[in-house]
Amino acid sequence: MPKYLIEREIPEAGTLSTQELQAVSQQSCGILKQMGPQIQWVQSYVTEHKLYCVYIAPNEEMVREHATRGEFPANSVAEIKTVIDPTTAEA
Repeated sequence: MPKYLIEREIPEAGTLSTQELQAVSQQSCGILKQMGPQIQWVQSYVTEHKLYCVYIAPNEEMVREHATRGEFPANSVAEIKTVIDPTTAEA
């Protein structure tokens, strides 16, 4: 199943409280439950003004549908083709 990296522009995302992040997470999980098991949220990274989210889904359209239903921005959606890390450099 493909993985996607979603960039969400959210002004001052880095200042969201634990309670605000929990509320957004609960909203997202509720929508995912409605959409069924084909789409899964893996994790998200919160930066100063953006969230970078990793999702597993059969296609980009489903990722965008989740964003639309939740009224979350999805400024860019890119399929992750492969993952590299420091061990990739080892022969």
